Amino acid sequence: MQRARPRSRNPRSPEDERERTPRTQSRKKLLVHITPKSHSGVKIAEFESQSFARPHGKDPTKREDERGRPSPAPYDGRMQAPAPGSKVLVAMSGGVDSSVAAALLVERGYQVVGCFMRLGSPGEELEGLAPMPTEGFDASSCALPAKADGSTPLRIGHRGCCSISDAQDARTVAAKLGIPFYVCNFKKDFGRIVDYFVGEYNAGRTPNPCVRCNDWLKFGKLHEYARSIDAVAVASGHYARIVHGERGAELHRGFDLSKDQSYVLFGARREALHEMILPIGDLPKTEVRAMAQERGLPVFDKPDSQEICFVPDDDYAGLVARRTPAAVAPGRIIDHEGRDLGEHPGHQHFTVGQRKGLGVAAGVPLYVIGKDARTNVVTLGPRERLASAGCSAAQSNWLIDPPQSWMPCTAKIRYNAQPVAARVRATGTDTIEVRFDEPQAAVAPGQAVVCFDGSRVLGGAWIDAAIG
Repeated sequence: MQRARPRSRNPRSPEDERERTPRTQSRKKLLVHITPKSHSGVKIAEFESQSFARPHGKDPTKREDERGRPSPAPYDGRMQAPAPGSKVLVAMSGGVDSSVAAALLVERGYQVVGCFMRLGSPGEELEGLAPMPTEGFDASSCALPAKADGSTPLRIGHRGCCSISDAQDARTVAAKLGIPFYVCNFKKDFGRIVDYFVGEYNAGRTPNPCVRCNDWLKFGKLHEYARSIDAVAVASGHYARIVHGERGAELHRGFDLSKDQSYVLFGARREALHEMILPIGDLPKTEVRAMAQERGLPVFDKPDSQEICFVPDDDYAGLVARRTPAAVAPGRIIDHEGRDLGEHPGHQHFTVGQRKGLGVAAGVPLYVIGKDARTNVVTLGPRERLASAGCSAAQSNWLIDPPQSWMPCTAKIRYNAQPVAARVRATGTDTIEVRFDEPQAAVAPGQAVVCFDGSRVLGGAWIDAAIG
């Protein structure tokens, strides 16, 4: 019996149930204001994020859905785009995209407030609140002693989108633009995304934390904070478009389809679309960099982040093992006919569709066609065994009225996939079914399936199972 070599690979991808955040009657201090022209370093407010209830009691306009997500109001197609002169909160990551987004809004006459979401610092633990050094810090020192339960604390990497240098870049751009700049401490909230990521892998699914971060934080918590400072909208540097028509706001794919990020925004609330501004959605990436250089923004040539910020070495299975050592254990590898092929170091090292690093020698190419977290068994088979006629999905989010009968669409089953011809229908209050015109390979539970009508995002949900 052969033993597979440990190897982790693959997508970024969600969780089943989110915890409800208890409401409080008092407003908690969350952030610090940094005046654009002062401070050589970025100061961070060390306060946990709580609710944003008004000082004099509960906000009667505040609404939440069944998962505790903030909801501004029921959907109303008459809601219009924020007008120039309005106060807008811009999520500034320190990258070129959000920096140009902020610059364009300033030029269009909006009252722009910059905001950097502090999720953690390079090398810093996510559990607990600790001072964040801004000088003399070695981001490569990530080795931490084990806890009593055998797990190790988690540190943020330095190549993601939320490091100290990113905060400094965002502050520098804010100073260049002459806008107020805040740092919001979402460190505790971000820990929930990490827990979701680990939990999904342990459940045998393939998570997408970047989608959840947009859903829960950038267009969840950040929208809630924006309302507390009387900002009418939240803007970001995503490559997608908000189109305002006769029936209200719609989410569309970005002009630059090679950079299109509408897939990761499908979880935005329909009734909150009119509170979103995506200034660079009509631009190609090359033009965005050129605009940054023309405006003297120092991040014009900054590389795009390519990693999950809390997995800086791209070793997803290693992270899961460090966080939950008891959950990762050797198990069997079988073929599609049930024959033993070897042993694996833990099903978390594999994802549906994986071909390389299986640790099994065979005369024909084999792929991961399934894995069972309950039995800790990984199943391999030929490529044709990856094909599925459709999928069922849950935790749906519709940006249109949910179709009760089959509706033609195109569908994406992962971030870097192309939309394919399909049809979709709602099967319950938060469940959907998607059927592809042609069978699709590697439909992975835990990934999102997002449906489109042309460039418009209709909605999506989290894949529970492949069909057929």
